[in-house]
Amino acid sequence: MARLWQDDYWLLLLQLYLKAPQGVKPLYSRALIDVALRTHLKPQYIYRKLSRLRRIDTPLLQELWNRYAEKPARLKAVVKKLQMMDGFGNAEEFYDGVEATREWERDFKPVSAEEAARGKDAVTPVKLIAILDLYYQLVPATMVPSTPEVAALAKLLRMSAQEVADIMTVYQACDPFLSEDEGRKSPLYEPCRNIWRRFGNDDPEKLAALAAQLKDYWK
Repeated sequence: MARLWQDDYWLLLLQLYLKAPQGVKPLYSRALIDVALRTHLKPQYIYRKLSRLRRIDTPLLQELWNRYAEKPARLKAVVKKLQMMDGFGNAEEFYDGVEATREWERDFKPVSAEEAARGKDAVTPVKLIAILDLYYQLVPATMVPSTPEVAALAKLLRMSAQEVADIMTVYQACDPFLSEDEGRKSPLYEPCRNIWRRFGNDDPEKLAALAAQLKDYWK
């Protein structure tokens, strides 16, 4: 079940706000997404709350700012204590026994147990979303590792160009205009098909806008 807002979460947001460069972080920056996952609150909600720190418009925010803004070590210690008390920790411990049903949360988690075992190199839905966006910009003949756009996206996602090209082959199996059989053999076929169902019949500009925002996550 998703968590509700707690005033203690302002400490997490204040730490995020003060992180260099100081200020409101991009919606899909990794640091903001980390706070969203920790609290089970949507990134958009965290972003709106974070924006409040530009105004310091309540006595509570003013008190927190006065107490911690110039004392990052103290803030770090308090946040660490909060995380320990509230069950925060690494991703596996945090999600143990928690039914995370929100689609946005699943988008940032590995697509399978096999992928989770790869650690930081795991394929996640957000990676598949970024690759699908590029898929729509290319023709099959250019969906190869040597294509500059494929290589550039692979570098951003911290994947090999071959991995990105292989996933595009899987998308060719999902594409009703191609229906290539080769991609159906991949263990990523079902995850790719799920992403295709979400975005394949939608306005490609919406996908492009989302993919552009998601790039902040890997920067």
